[in-house]
Amino acid sequence: MAPRPPLVALKNVRLQDGQRPLFDGVDIAVEPRTRAALVGRNGAGKSTLMKMVMGLIEPDAGDRSMQAGTRFAYVAQEPVITGETLLDYAASEGAERWTAEAWLATFGLDPEKAAVNLSGGEIRRAALAKAFAEEPDLLLLDEPTNHLDILAIELLEEELLQARFSVLVVSHDRAFLNRVTQSCHWLEGRRVRTLNKGFAAFDEWAGKVLEEEALAFQKLTKTIERETATFYSSITARRSRNEGRARSLDALRSERAEQARDRPREMYLGVDSGGTSGKLVADLKGVTRSFGDRVVIKPFTSRILRGDRLAIVGPNGAGKTTLVKIMLGELAPTDGTVKLGASLETVYLDQSREGLRSDMTLWDALTPGGGDSIIVRGFSKHVAAYAKDFLFTEAQLRQPISTLSGGERNRLLLALALAKPANMLVLDEPTNDLDMDTLDKLEELLETYDGTLILVSHDRDFVDRLATSTIAMNGRGDIVETPGGWTDFIRQNPGFLQPGANPRPQDKDAAQRAAAAPAPASIAPSAPKKPGKLTFKDAHRLKELEGLLASLPEDIARHDATLSDPGLYARDRKAFDRATANADRARALLAAAEEEWLELEAKREALANA
Repeated sequence: MAPRPPLVALKNVRLQDGQRPLFDGVDIAVEPRTRAALVGRNGAGKSTLMKMVMGLIEPDAGDRSMQAGTRFAYVAQEPVITGETLLDYAASEGAERWTAEAWLATFGLDPEKAAVNLSGGEIRRAALAKAFAEEPDLLLLDEPTNHLDILAIELLEEELLQARFSVLVVSHDRAFLNRVTQSCHWLEGRRVRTLNKGFAAFDEWAGKVLEEEALAFQKLTKTIERETATFYSSITARRSRNEGRARSLDALRSERAEQARDRPREMYLGVDSGGTSGKLVADLKGVTRSFGDRVVIKPFTSRILRGDRLAIVGPNGAGKTTLVKIMLGELAPTDGTVKLGASLETVYLDQSREGLRSDMTLWDALTPGGGDSIIVRGFSKHVAAYAKDFLFTEAQLRQPISTLSGGERNRLLLALALAKPANMLVLDEPTNDLDMDTLDKLEELLETYDGTLILVSHDRDFVDRLATSTIAMNGRGDIVETPGGWTDFIRQNPGFLQPGANPRPQDKDAAQRAAAAPAPASIAPSAPKKPGKLTFKDAHRLKELEGLLASLPEDIARHDATLSDPGLYARDRKAFDRATANADRARALLAAAEEEWLELEAKREALANA
């Protein structure tokens, strides 16, 4: 049986963007009932290419062909919800209202909900419901997992796997692409290369392509060097210019210059972990949090130590940000205690992008105090040079933030966060809108970061690569903590995040084993065993240490305030040396006290659980 023609195809398409073409000879074909990834760097033109596939943008040259009657549906990177209700919106482009209502329910939305004041996740789910309700032949998705929680992402994966239409998807979510795609279109260097395998095979294939191109570029450079030497030696020997060889050399140089312009720019990320924090970062004991009658956090105990990489996962609205704020001491628990470590220098990258006004320029955001320089990890750097590290051009510096794409805004937040020394980084959904090259750079940076990392993310692959432990919240107040990343959590706690699931599946297994075990012989009841306690000496020392942990940070802050006087050294050298010695001594005492406190706390807990 002959293969069916593609639903839509672009052939040798060109599109000019300023002085240079955005696309130069692009070929892409979308086959019926296939699921393909469209991969490329931010700014490569993926969204533009999608609109060209739909016929919303006309190419400057080349051909677009389409099967007659092909229906498209498109979910933009930043959807705009219109109409009075979500049902009005979902049925606004011809979908049957009952079909739109059913898809809204599938994606967990009330069809009669007003189409205003929606969260990012609700906006995304409404846009997806509308697209599915339109029953297209080709569904185009631009970053569909942004703002979705893990349960919604998994629901979308299942619906796409069962769909009878074709899908072309742009996404940075590796786990999502690994699961749903059957082929990959790679937009790089103004052209598209196609791999007839799913995204799981993409990295290895792309690596080989880049190696081959680097070798070809190196060979071209060597050829130019050899031809240049030959050209000038012939001029010297014959005192006449070989015009044919000159034209050939110019053509080689032009080819190399064009290839060099197409090579992607590198982003330069750096991080300074600042001063060393105490070994203890945070100690939570029996922490709960309620808002009115709603219990967000049931009793939860955990300890975070210096250097931990902690991921917090769960559905939207489960209380992840609330837990982070409790860990940072920004929000008091309803019950329980939180003990924070000493010398913490925290930088918090917030997913809401608060502080970035749409009318301010990129320059204003990077230099809130004015001027033309920014302090980057303790050193002054010109704002244009620092912006260039994050792939911003000088022209963008004077543009309002409202003109930046989602990925560019997230890169700006990274630039602001990474400029400050921090021995604790808190990153809330840092992967939204970032391309894979940027994500790889960020992962490499965080892998070498020697401070403490708290990561709130729905990106399962990102969590797997970075987390040493994972705290999962199911939205009903239940919390479990598991060593390792997302895959380890799922393996040890199957079904924990599902609505109505047993919050402690391992306890259920234990109960079933206990029920199946033979009943023990009847024996006289014995007195309950009393929990063990610390000796009087250890208990007294524990109280002393808690007092030191409370007072020593204040002493350190007082000595540091003295040393912050810029004229102290010249005015009173002895006072400067005395303050320095006192600060060093207090830090050493604090580190020793934390070590001893952790040991005694572990001993106390072991005795209590014996």
